Amino acid sequence: MAEPTDTRVAVYIDFDNIVISRFSQVNGRFSRQQKMKDLDPNDPETSKMLEDARVDLGAVLDFASSFGTVAVSRAYADWSVPVNSAYSKQLIDRAVDLIQLFPTVGSGKNGADIRLALDVADDLFRFPHLTHVVIVAGDSDYIALAQRCKQLGRYVVGIGVTGSVSPAFALACNEFKDYDALPGVTAPRVVARVQKQSKAPRPKTGVDAATDLLVKALQLAQSKDDDEWQPTSGIKSQMLRLDPTFQERALGFKSFTDFAQSLPDVVELDDGTTLRKIRLRSKG
Repeated sequence: MAEPTDTRVAVYIDFDNIVISRFSQVNGRFSRQQKMKDLDPNDPETSKMLEDARVDLGAVLDFASSFGTVAVSRAYADWSVPVNSAYSKQLIDRAVDLIQLFPTVGSGKNGADIRLALDVADDLFRFPHLTHVVIVAGDSDYIALAQRCKQLGRYVVGIGVTGSVSPAFALACNEFKDYDALPGVTAPRVVARVQKQSKAPRPKTGVDAATDLLVKALQLAQSKDDDEWQPTSGIKSQMLRLDPTFQERALGFKSFTDFAQSLPDVVELDDGTTLRKIRLRSKG
């Protein structure tokens, strides 16, 4: 029987957002007039484009489970759309509730952001044992939701597709992950038909910026207790508090330790204890 102190995770997927973002990343952006419902999976060329941009939702749910037991999981979309319904078995097999949304205005907007936000608020008050909220989206509509969840004492994790993420949303989370950086996800092969690249800011942190972030985190930690040696786990947590978009995997490192070991002129590691520690290297 699970202990009552175990972490419990709620996952909310703005399905159209993540699928359209991935499709745009791989095949080029939709025009304003295009919608997922306009894509015909029976057309050979369109079918190939959809397959190239297929989203591995299993990888999303597996990552969510790394924070604790997934107690709530919902995906919001118009499931009558063929492109969406092609994912339904994958989601049902993972016990994800499929929330049906129908377009309410002529533009085809289904109001997923409003319905998702209302469900999150309702769940957090009905299920006080929920400790983590994973929002799979990326646009600025979810900034207020992420902030509200943090105000209610929940740890907020955002997941989005590079090029389609609002930097403000990423920073509103406790932690943000690029979909491409999730374990098990294969980096997209951007095909030749893509003519225009997104000018949206990329959430991936450069090595230089990440190094500055590491130094700042160590300086802050050392200022609290005057101990130059700090636990690596605590330093990474501090880095995420400073910048939720930090991801060592996005920088090409398998672990935080690998990232730190790549900076021998900046920091040094102490592996002599069961608790790995790190400190700024003396300038002398």
